[in-house]
Amino acid sequence: MRPHRALRTSTRTAALLAAGLPLLLSPALSPAASAAPADDPKGESVERPPKPPTSMSTIGGTRLGAPGTQVQLKDGAPKLPKGISARSWIVTDAESGAVLASHNSHWRLAPASTLKMLFADTVLPKLPKDRKHKVVPADLAGMGEGSSLVGVKEGEEYAVHDLWLGVFLRSGNDAVHVLSAMNGGKASTVAQMNARARELRARDTTVVSPDGYDHQGQVSSAYDLTLFARAGLQNPEFREYAATASAKFPGEKKKGKKRESFEIRNTNRLLTGDLGLEPYPGIAGVKNGTTTKAGSTFTGVAQRGDRVLLVTVMHPEKDGPNRVYEETSKLLDWGFKVAGAPAAPGTGNTDKGTASDPSADGKGGAAKSKAEYRVQPVGRLVAPEGEGGAGDGKRAERPGSGDAQHAAQSEKPAGGAGVALGVVLGCLVVLGGVAYAVHRRWPLPELVRRRR
Repeated sequence: MRPHRALRTSTRTAALLAAGLPLLLSPALSPAASAAPADDPKGESVERPPKPPTSMSTIGGTRLGAPGTQVQLKDGAPKLPKGISARSWIVTDAESGAVLASHNSHWRLAPASTLKMLFADTVLPKLPKDRKHKVVPADLAGMGEGSSLVGVKEGEEYAVHDLWLGVFLRSGNDAVHVLSAMNGGKASTVAQMNARARELRARDTTVVSPDGYDHQGQVSSAYDLTLFARAGLQNPEFREYAATASAKFPGEKKKGKKRESFEIRNTNRLLTGDLGLEPYPGIAGVKNGTTTKAGSTFTGVAQRGDRVLLVTVMHPEKDGPNRVYEETSKLLDWGFKVAGAPAAPGTGNTDKGTASDPSADGKGGAAKSKAEYRVQPVGRLVAPEGEGGAGDGKRAERPGSGDAQHAAQSEKPAGGAGVALGVVLGCLVVLGGVAYAVHRRWPLPELVRRRR
């Protein structure tokens, strides 16, 4: 989602002075003092960053409810990278659900377009990919000013598959609104997304608009966004779209001529490489976003060897067009360093610490893991409501809107540059006494063939 330019601080200061300086000094306004402008060494006014709540949700572990950085390094483990300025972040093992480290991971913040992961997880299974829809003006009504667009036109017909490419690659709010219209309307889609968030036990999230555009009361957290990514990646079509670097999108249909198309490129710079960034090795998605209120947000999934990590970063305080990607890369690098070799089959190794804490998921039970770490996990990703019990741990993938094999066709979208051919996400894991499958048999080798 494209950023909206904020007013310069000097303009805000002038406006406040015009309103009356005594008001700024009034004791009645003291609760808001922490958000007031302060003087920097150059004599200019700057905004102090907000402070996290003193207590937050403890879903996933009691330590995750405390403000600040949470990490338990074992002897010889590498320290967390320096220079991470994000208000909130989390590093997790996608298979076991172990939280390797976090920082204010339950802080409820504006999510920007990373909320589209929940939109896709909710709506993608409901609409057949070959279904077509002719866009009417009402479909595009209500989009926020400055919204990111893929280029959907009124009066043109689009297949659901094309619209999802617009959502994942260009973060197109126009594509989101058309898909929402096809799904019963914006209000119905928002209700479905909130219901899905509750099902996933993402209690920090409140959806107001399906596209993630800034709205009063629309919030999520690094923890919840990671839950959305993990859930969405169980759908083979979600995985395919998230790993797509570039594709063709339908243009306008001119009378008597074949409909033209134009290329769209994924705005996830760790996937494609852009503005001085190289594609991150093993990256396979998933979603980025930027708005005035949210700053920059990003959730990424990557693999090295047999280890698959999910990292979410929200609102870096330091400036720079690539800052959210740079901080994500640092945290991924650290995560791969501390995620040790998988335990040998049959050893029965399990993570300790918060995994055996009955407060970890609010229901009790110990979380088993196939991995040993050079850190003690500080929490874990919880399984969805109702997906558990003392079964064999098997669970079918969430159905997509059709098979994903068009990725191998001659007109398939280009796959993510730099994605390791061996990237496969999943395999059965047991979390906190509940069974939850993160499937790893999916056709990324076909997706990573970049067309030249």
